[in-house]
Amino acid sequence: MKAVVMAGGEGSRLRPLTVGRPKPMVPLVSRPVMEHILLLLKRHGITEVIVTVQYLAGVIQSYFGDGSQLGMHIEYTVEDVPLGTAGSVKQAQHLLTETFLVISGDALTDYDLTAIIEQHRQRGAMATLTLARVTNPLEYGVVITNDDGSVRQFLEKPSWSEVFSDTVNTGIYVLEPKVLNYCPTSQPFDFSSDLFPILMRNGDPIFGHIAEGYWCDIGNLEEYARATRDMLEGHVGLEMVGRDMGNGIWMGERVDIAPDARLVGPLWIGDEVKIGPGAEVIGPSVLRDNVIVDRRATIERSILWRSCYVGERAEVRGALLARQVSVKSNAVIFEGVVIGDGSTIEEGAIIRANVKIWPNKQVEAGATVSSSIIYGQQGRRLLFGRNGVTGLANIDMTPEFAAKLGAAYGATLPMHSTVSVNRDLFRTSRMIKRGIISGLSSAGVNVWDLTSLPLPVARYFTQVSTALGGVHVRVSLTDQRMIDVKLIDKQGRDADRNVERKVEGLFFREDFRRARLDEIGMISYAAEAEWRYREGFLKSLDAQAIGIAAPNLVIDYGQGATSGMLPGLLEQLGCKVVAINGGVQENRPITASVDPQDAVKQLQAITAALPAELGVSMEMSGERISMVDGQGRLVPHMTALAAIAALVFQAESTSGEVGPPPVVAVPVTAPSILETIAEKHGGIILRTKANSQAIMTAAAGENVVLAGDGDGGLIFPRFHASFDGMFAVAKLLELLATVGTSLGAAVSSLPRYYQSSTSVTCAWEIKGRVMRMLNENYRGQRGKHIDGIRIELGEEWVLVLPDADRPIFHIVAEARSEQAAKSLAEKYALVVNGLQR
Repeated sequence: MKAVVMAGGEGSRLRPLTVGRPKPMVPLVSRPVMEHILLLLKRHGITEVIVTVQYLAGVIQSYFGDGSQLGMHIEYTVEDVPLGTAGSVKQAQHLLTETFLVISGDALTDYDLTAIIEQHRQRGAMATLTLARVTNPLEYGVVITNDDGSVRQFLEKPSWSEVFSDTVNTGIYVLEPKVLNYCPTSQPFDFSSDLFPILMRNGDPIFGHIAEGYWCDIGNLEEYARATRDMLEGHVGLEMVGRDMGNGIWMGERVDIAPDARLVGPLWIGDEVKIGPGAEVIGPSVLRDNVIVDRRATIERSILWRSCYVGERAEVRGALLARQVSVKSNAVIFEGVVIGDGSTIEEGAIIRANVKIWPNKQVEAGATVSSSIIYGQQGRRLLFGRNGVTGLANIDMTPEFAAKLGAAYGATLPMHSTVSVNRDLFRTSRMIKRGIISGLSSAGVNVWDLTSLPLPVARYFTQVSTALGGVHVRVSLTDQRMIDVKLIDKQGRDADRNVERKVEGLFFREDFRRARLDEIGMISYAAEAEWRYREGFLKSLDAQAIGIAAPNLVIDYGQGATSGMLPGLLEQLGCKVVAINGGVQENRPITASVDPQDAVKQLQAITAALPAELGVSMEMSGERISMVDGQGRLVPHMTALAAIAALVFQAESTSGEVGPPPVVAVPVTAPSILETIAEKHGGIILRTKANSQAIMTAAAGENVVLAGDGDGGLIFPRFHASFDGMFAVAKLLELLATVGTSLGAAVSSLPRYYQSSTSVTCAWEIKGRVMRMLNENYRGQRGKHIDGIRIELGEEWVLVLPDADRPIFHIVAEARSEQAAKSLAEKYALVVNGLQR
C-alpha cells in the first residue's frame, strides 16, 4: 500500500520558526515532524510514499532524499502553484492505482493506521476520514456521522455559532483511486470543501473513523509547544531517541554535564550538549545537539534547537530558541518568546513576554525589548563555484566570513581531526587563511599550518600525512581583486560536491559545532611538508636519465612560491636553468601584473636565444605550466597534452614491463588524435568531464599513467593524483631523455588536428530547456554521454557544454580543417541561440 504525505505547508503561523524552512521540517524533540510521520507509516508496513511539496520543496527533498536511509522509497510531486489538498494529490494520480492513505506531514499522531485501513476495507468505503475529538474545534473541519459511521454532515472551520460537534477531521484519509477522477487537473481543489461534498451528493460510500490515540495539528506556536510537551511527558506513543536516564530524562551521546548542574525532567538532551557548573535545566524542556548552557544559567520549560548558547547566569523561561541563537551572560528571556535562527541577545538584555524576534537579529547589551523585531534582508545563497569559494578581497571575503567558512568545514569533520592549511604569497590570502584557521579551531579541529608552499606540495602533504583534508587560499589567477578558497580531500584532490554541499548547508544555517575551551583545535607548523615532497618527488623520477641528458631550460616562475623549491630540485637532477621572475616576495601587496602576452614573448625570446631545450612558464600556484619548444615556439596546451601522452605511451611500451595497457585520462574537449596515438602504442584513452575534480578522480583510477585538462594541468599519478606543474617539468625532461627526442620533435610527429571553440550567453532559467531540446533534436547523433551534449558528425564532432558557474554555453568543434572547425563552432552557436527564442 502507498501513502501520500502532504508536505507543502508554509507554516506562516509558526513564524519565525518557518523563515527558511517548510513547516514539516520544524524539529519536534529529536527529529523533524515529518520524519515522525514517515516512521509511523513504516511501523504499519507502509514504505512506498509519495510526498507532495511546494514551499521550500528542496529542503524536504534534500533531507529525505529517496527515503533509503529510512528503509523506505519516496517519490515527490512538486506544486508550482498551490493546488489545494486534493489538487496536489491529483498530480500523483498516475502513481496511485490501489487503495492509498493520505496523511499530513506537519501534524503529530500515533494512530493505529492499520486499524483505520482495515475498517475502510471492511466497509467497502470510497473514502474514510479519520476523526478526533478536540476541546476547541474552531480551527478544524467539524464532522457528524450516522450510527453506521457514514458521514452525514461536515463544516470547514466553523464559528462557535456554527459548531455542531467536537468531532473533527484530522486530514488522515484512506481513499480509493477513483475518487481522484472527480478532481480537475491543475486547478485548486480541496478534500473537505470540494471533493467530499461531491462524494456525498453522488451517494458514494464515505465514512468516518473516530480514532483512539494522540493527534495534534501543529498549526501555531502554542500547539507546537504543546506537542513537544506531550512527547516529553509520554502522551505520544512514538519512539524517543537516546538513552533513558530515568526521571523522565532522555540523553544523546557525548553529553557533558557538570556534577553540580541540576536537571529536572522531563527533558530531552541531544548529542554533545554541554551544561556548566551550577546550571539548572527544568522540564519540560528540549536541548538539541551542540547546545551549550554556561555556568549558573537557567533553562525552564523551553525548547532550544541545535547549537544554541546560553551564557553565564542568563535565564530562558518558557521560550523557544531556533538554531544558533546566542543568549549572552545575564540576559533574561521571558514566557512565550520565540527567537529566530542566528539571532544574538547581548549581555544583560531583557526580552519581554510573547516577543517574536526574526532570524539574524542582534539585541544590544542592556536593551529591553517589548515588541517583536521582524526580519530583514536575506544572506548569501551560493557558496561554492568552479574555483571553490570566491569573493572580493575584504568585501565579500572578509575575516569574519572566513572564520564562518572554517567553522562550517570543521563541523563536517570529527572532533580532534587535522586539516592542512596553505596560502599563496599575498597578504590578503594570509588574512583570510588566519580567519579560516580560527574557524577550524573553534570547531575542535587541529591545523597543520603549511605557511605558503606551492599548492602541489600542500596537496601531496595532505595525501601522505594523517590530515583528513586541506584548505588552500589564493588570490584568483584571473582577477587579483578576488580570493579563492579551495577545499582539498584526504587524497589531495579538490573536494567533491558532496563535501561542498555539507559545508554549504552548515554555513548558511550557521549550524556550527562549538568546542569546549579545552577542546579548541591546536595549530602546528608542518615543518616536514617540504622535505617529504622533495623525497617523494625524486623517488618518482629516473634521475639518472635526466642527469645524463643534462638539459638546458628556461623557467619563468612568475614570482610564485615554486621559485623557492623547484630550482633546488632541478639542480639535484643535473639541469641547467635560467630563471625569470624568480624572486619570492613574501607578503607583497596586490600590484598590477605583467601582461601575460609580454611574459610569453620574453620566455620565447630567451629560450630561442640561449638556445635551450625547453622553456616553461609556471602558474603562480604551481599547478599548471605553459611550454615553449627549443625554437621558441609556444606549444598550445591541448597540443602539449597530446605530445606528452605520446611520449608516455612510448616510454611505457619500451620499459620492458608486462602488464595491462597504460591509460591516459583527458577531458571530453580533447581532440580525437589522442585515440589515434593510444591505438598506435597499445594504450587506452579515458574521457572525463571537463572539470578539475573529475580529472583528478580519474587520475587515481587503475592503470592511469597520465591525466591532463588541456589547459596546462598535468597529473602523473605514480607520484600523486593531483595537478603538479613542478613535477610535470621534471617528468617531461625524463620522458624526452628516455625516448631520445625533443619537445619540438614530439609536437611535429603528432597527427594534424583542427579545433575551434566559442561561447554563447544563455539565461540561467532556460539553460535546462536548451539542453533538453538539443538532446531531443540530435538524439540520433548523440555521442557517449560524459559531459554536455556531443554531436557526432562522421569524422567531425561538436560538443555543447553548459558552464557550471556562468550563464553561458561553450561550443567546441573538431573538423578536417581550421576553417571547417571554425564554421562548425559558429553554426552550433547559432543553433543554441535559436533554441533560446
